[in-house]
Amino acid sequence: MKFKKAILINIADSLLDQKYWDKIDGLVETRISLDREDPELHDKIKDADLLLLGFQVPIGKDIIDAMPNLKLISILATAYGTVDLEAARAKGITVCNIADYSTEAVAEFTIAAILYELRGMAEAIRRREGGDWNFTGIRARELKGSRFGVIGLGNIGNRVAELAEGFGANVSYWSRSKKDVDFKYDDDLNSLIANNDIISINVAETEDTIDLLNSDNIPLIPKNGILISTVPATVVNTEALTSRLAKKDITFIFVNHPRPSLEPELAKVNDSTNVTGYPAIGFITDEAIIAKQESFIANLENFVNGNPQNIVS
Repeated sequence: MKFKKAILINIADSLLDQKYWDKIDGLVETRISLDREDPELHDKIKDADLLLLGFQVPIGKDIIDAMPNLKLISILATAYGTVDLEAARAKGITVCNIADYSTEAVAEFTIAAILYELRGMAEAIRRREGGDWNFTGIRARELKGSRFGVIGLGNIGNRVAELAEGFGANVSYWSRSKKDVDFKYDDDLNSLIANNDIISINVAETEDTIDLLNSDNIPLIPKNGILISTVPATVVNTEALTSRLAKKDITFIFVNHPRPSLEPELAKVNDSTNVTGYPAIGFITDEAIIAKQESFIANLENFVNGNPQNIVS
């Protein structure tokens, strides 16, 4: 079996090595790359049976309805919250994502970013770049002995917890259900937030997690606390977050998966001391990039062979 026509939306040539493009070409008769904002998108996709998506591409019922032959939607990412899964299910369309390819990469980045804040490294670098090697007045804290809360104990959250515990942190977690792990479980999200100095958000973006952190619980973050998010912006309510950040008593670390609604608001409160934003580098390691491509191709091959994997629909 081969797919007759594959539509790729927001997947640049650079995102896949040539050998993986060759594998895709071996599985499809025709492939066309498009931009999500293409005004002729609906006309160009109507006879396709395969839809390949880049990160955070919004695919609603209108797109799905415009593709009567569609069999598979495969996402070159873990997040799938921008795809209308209900519309896909109604038409018997399989939706696959890439699971677990960046577990180690994101978990290590999370700990590295936290250590960067705890140890006052930004101030030290600023001084050194200005020719000042004096360390007087630089404050630092240790991860060991800290109260470390993890929101969402999936694969990445669990690995973050393991690494934090390895540094000697006192780890607890909140998740929809208790896991078979040794970490302390708190079944009350507000309690977890109120009782931890460092809070790592590691939930998937779903309808249930939109505004999971909001005006009810963001004010509960302890003074001098650190909140780090490597998940889509919708999980943290922008208004509640910026209101708390304006008080200058917590630090927020985030990875920029583009967050258009959040950037202008953060700019209002960001004085470079309590907000640190990074480009989307959490998943970028040599190992994760290879695993991502391998999993993406495997999803196509497994579907063709009648054994679809990583199904989220």
